Amino acid sequence: MNIQRQYNLPNCTLILEGLSNIASDSADPRPILSILVNAECRFMGITEKLQGGSSFLENLVKTVSEYAQGYLSGIPHPVQSQAEEDKIHIDKVPGQDIHHLSWYPSTQTDNPIEMTLTTVQLFDLVEAIDQFFADSLTLPNLTLQLKPLSRRYRPPDEPLAQRAIPATLGIASLVVAAFALFFIPSPEVKEPEPDLSAPTTESTPYGNPSSESPPQ
Repeated sequence: MNIQRQYNLPNCTLILEGLSNIASDSADPRPILSILVNAECRFMGITEKLQGGSSFLENLVKTVSEYAQGYLSGIPHPVQSQAEEDKIHIDKVPGQDIHHLSWYPSTQTDNPIEMTLTTVQLFDLVEAIDQFFADSLTLPNLTLQLKPLSRRYRPPDEPLAQRAIPATLGIASLVVAAFALFFIPSPEVKEPEPDLSAPTTESTPYGNPSSESPPQ
């Protein structure tokens, strides 16, 4: 019996077709797709499609996963070794937010099929691949081996002396400012002088009787 699995995203659709040679759990009505016959990848707005067998799907998974990691991290990831058939290569178009994909189908090794993907289309393909790997009933023996990036692919670290220059300049500026403030004399504070032109008033101490005698 032919089995088909389809993973739909707004801008990308991944379709896998195959057979089963593994008995599935009676609790799950879906059969296990264990033998891949055909894999097909379509993009919204692009008439051409990517299509092939097991080698094509493995190359697609490796290339897209490594390229997406490099794009997100800013450090290009080397693509793992691919099968000789259906090789796939992706490059970032300089100065633009688009990606150039080249596919060398096994039937036309001299004439690659090329297409330009937007970043949205690319990451819809990444999501479709993630959904496929999360489906335990589809090609359970196919795994994606992601390895940590070797240190030789990392950009060289900035020398400690260069990293310390900004901090050193900041400390030196504070020292110069404090040294200059030390020689600035403190401002003198003067008490306000009394206003002699204002009329003076006499006050009688509270509780003392007036010296004048009351009228008779």
